[in-house]
Amino acid sequence: MQLSVIIPIYNEEETLEKILKKVLKQKTVGEVVAIDDGSKDKTAEILKKLAKKNKRIKVITHQKNQGKGAAIKTGIKNTTGELVIIQDADLEYNPEEFEKLLAKVTEGNVVYGSRMMGKNPHAYPRTYMGNLLLTSFCNLLFASHLTDIYTCYKLVPRKKLQEMKIDSTGFELEAEITAKLLLNNVDILEVPISYEPRTYEKGKKIKAADAIKGIITLMKIRLS
Repeated sequence: MQLSVIIPIYNEEETLEKILKKVLKQKTVGEVVAIDDGSKDKTAEILKKLAKKNKRIKVITHQKNQGKGAAIKTGIKNTTGELVIIQDADLEYNPEEFEKLLAKVTEGNVVYGSRMMGKNPHAYPRTYMGNLLLTSFCNLLFASHLTDIYTCYKLVPRKKLQEMKIDSTGFELEAEITAKLLLNNVDILEVPISYEPRTYEKGKKIKAADAIKGIITLMKIRLS
């Protein structure tokens, strides 16, 4: 099955070329939909150069920064593969792990790559605890047994994503996708993945306020 990789990008000139090369090395990747979400650094220049060299790269530009969720929504609309996965533009997640997720996909299910199922480092106790809180709250609301709802690696059939009405524009998108899958009784299987967290000094973007938005998003969907 052809895999489409969505990469939301905002000011990632330091790691962008490296991660794109890693993604394109994966034989299962049919296309890369790269969303430049209003970057002010050399992101646009790098994408233009790489897209000329590789026809699998599709570049879409937001003139203004709209948020990770908004970039992913744009990406979803422009994918063509049977399966879709999201890849951050930094080096926290390793595209070689795609194979682990693809090996577990079956007709109708969704596969998550869980950072919590392995012995991975965590840059900050507060972000680790925040993810545990959000995941536990999600499990409480939807009677699920997940370990990492905010993982970037969500392998989802394209049709499910394109049929899903996504409202989020920020990091709360992770909570929204998971909640709506669970609400529709979609089976979510988790597999352990490796993870190399980066610091805020090196560009990490998620903040405490995003966790609050995630909790509100989960509640809204559950109550709906």
